[in-house]
Amino acid sequence: MRRNGPLALIFHAIFVIIMVAPILVVCLVAFTPEGFLSLPTNGFSLRWFRTIANYPEFIHAFWVSLGLGALSSLVALLFAVPAALAIARYRFRGRDALAALFLSPLMIPHVVLGIAFLRFFTSAGLGGSFAALIIAHVIIVFPFALRLTLAAATGMDLSVEMAAISLGAGGWTLFRRVTLPLILPGVISGWALAFIQSFDDLTMTVFLAAPGTETLPVRMFLYIQDNIDPLVTSVSACVIAITMTALILLDRFYGLDRVLAGKGDPGR
Repeated sequence: MRRNGPLALIFHAIFVIIMVAPILVVCLVAFTPEGFLSLPTNGFSLRWFRTIANYPEFIHAFWVSLGLGALSSLVALLFAVPAALAIARYRFRGRDALAALFLSPLMIPHVVLGIAFLRFFTSAGLGGSFAALIIAHVIIVFPFALRLTLAAATGMDLSVEMAAISLGAGGWTLFRRVTLPLILPGVISGWALAFIQSFDDLTMTVFLAAPGTETLPVRMFLYIQDNIDPLVTSVSACVIAITMTALILLDRFYGLDRVLAGKGDPGR
């Protein structure tokens, strides 16, 4: 196997530094004892982490984002799996047009989607409701779930299904015992990517959120409009810590390679 040369290693190191440096800066600023944004040059403090408890709206917004992301990505998968199987397996008139339609939310700016959804849901009497947020988020995360599920379905070996059918497997048994396990890495990866997109979305959600349905990015955006202090960095550091902990636990007990690539460590 050919090893990377010095230039490639330097390029990779610079790339990693550029990607990780902003996260490290945010985490460092969260530990500052000062009342303004600054690096903790005079020592570390948990002042701004304790301050989060005085703002329950951040905690509530976190749970709203968590529930919205999990629910919208799950609903998107319920549509993405049959759509991916149909597009991957069958050749029919309008197949390419249908695939383009499913992926079209990727081509529309979220600002435009936010204004359009705001007008539509307001006229439908759903303005500011959690149901409107779920519908809108399902639409914007559906392409992410579809793409990864479609990639898994396209690369699936159909001879395995044919063997199961020849042994008498019915439609539901075939899907549950054969098809779903084969495309499961793509399904899980699609759900994870859809969840991240939903949890992190601000540009569209800011048009639809109302008091009581504010997501964490919207709550943080509204806060920094009137305040310039490290509270938002402490909230961000908490989210980063929760994400890293979840990834470590997932890798420890299940394996990220099994989730993302369908490969498992035999020693687990």
